[in-house]
This record gives sequence, structure tokens and C-alpha cells, in this order.
Amino acid sequence: MTTPLLPFLNGADQGLYESEAWQGLKLFKAERHLLLKPPALLDGISSAVYGGGMGKLRQMVNIYVDKHYRCDDPERDIRGLLQEWSLPEQETAGLLTAVRLRYAAVAEERSSDYAVFCCATAGASNAARAGVRRTTFPASWTPGTINLMLVVDGRMTAAAMVNAVITATEAKTAALQDLGVLDAETGLAATGTTTDAVVLGASQRAEWPLLHAYAGTATDLGGTVGRLVYAAVSESLRAAAAGERR
Repeated sequence: MTTPLLPFLNGADQGLYESEAWQGLKLFKAERHLLLKPPALLDGISSAVYGGGMGKLRQMVNIYVDKHYRCDDPERDIRGLLQEWSLPEQETAGLLTAVRLRYAAVAEERSSDYAVFCCATAGASNAARAGVRRTTFPASWTPGTINLMLVVDGRMTAAAMVNAVITATEAKTAALQDLGVLDAETGLAATGTTTDAVVLGASQRAEWPLLHAYAGTATDLGGTVGRLVYAAVSESLRAAAAGERR
């Protein structure tokens, strides 16, 4: 059973979590952002609003904005904040979230063939169900409600990385359904929210002998990804919901 952590729940503006599964991997919390810094450059794939797609990743940044944030040009805004915080603009995946950063949850595991680390910030205020008719727009973007920063210290093919994103999405959906989260518009079980984002990075370090060609739920790697995402999303959702009630 994967036990998730809430390393920043004490509400301090500054914080540091050092991974136990991957030596040198660090998660920093500043007043307005989480910064995930791996010890080496990663192969990345993501739906990040800043630096999304496929390419090399030096870091991942999850930035807090309030629910009234005007998202006319989020790429410009993230670039400006990276400059303000003296963080590299290149090889960076940038996310925006309306979930308070103290509710970030971490889950990680290490095996003989890989190590996996997941950080989730999760809220369900705009939960939605895919696959049914509901209100949509030609182009719409708002701060991410469930953001996943997922890193694998291991060797993965590009196909396996896409497979891992699928597995992570399935695990997120399972967490929402097990917690009884509903689409407020349709009343049906939610599969996500309208603004979810995921960033996946893989170290590709040659020291790992096994090259993972798959990361579905039948594989060791996919099983780990699923457990960690499920645990982190569930814990962050519970913490954020409890915090809103106080």
C-alpha cells in the first residue's frame, strides 16, 4: 500500500522535500510555486500550458493563482514569473493551479528496475465527466485543478511514456470515483476536471538495465504509476476539501 505524504501542510511559505526513492530529486515550495528539480535532464511529455509537448525538461513548476486569475496569456505570465524568480525559462514545464500549495501530496516508490515520484495538487470544484454532452467552448483555458508532476528514474521508450500518461489518467479517474466526486452539471461520476494537466519526465539513465516498452496496468512500472497517482490525488483532494470546510 502506497502511503502518500502532505509535506507542506503546515502552511509555511518555504519548504523542501527530498525524495527517498530517487537520490538528488528535490521538491521546493515557495510562497507561490512548487519547483520539482531532478538531478539530471529528463525526457519529457506533458500537457503543460508552458513548455508542453515533448522535449527535454530541466524542471517542473506548479504555480498558484487565485480563482479570479485572468488567463488571457498564461504563457506570458509564467515566463514573467520565471524571470522574477530567476528560474530557467528553457527546458521548463509550467503549470498553473488554483489549489493552495500546502495541499500538495507526494507519493513515491523504488524497485530494482526504476523509481517513481508523483506530486499532485488536486481540487474538484470544476469536476467533469468525459464522454457525455456538457457545456464546452471553442477554446477555453483556466488554471489546472488536478495537476500531476510525475517523474521516473528509469529507461522508457516514447510509447511507454505515453502509456504511463494513460495509466496516470485512469488512476486519477479512479480516485475521483472512489471519493464520490460528481460532475456538477450532469450529476454523473466525474472522470477528471475541466482543467487537468500532467507532466511526465524520465531520466533514461543508462545504469538501469531494463528498457520499459510499456507502462500499462499489467506492467510493474504501470502498476507503480497507477498506485502513486491514485494515492497522491486522493490525499490532495481530501486535504483540500477538509481545508475548505475549516
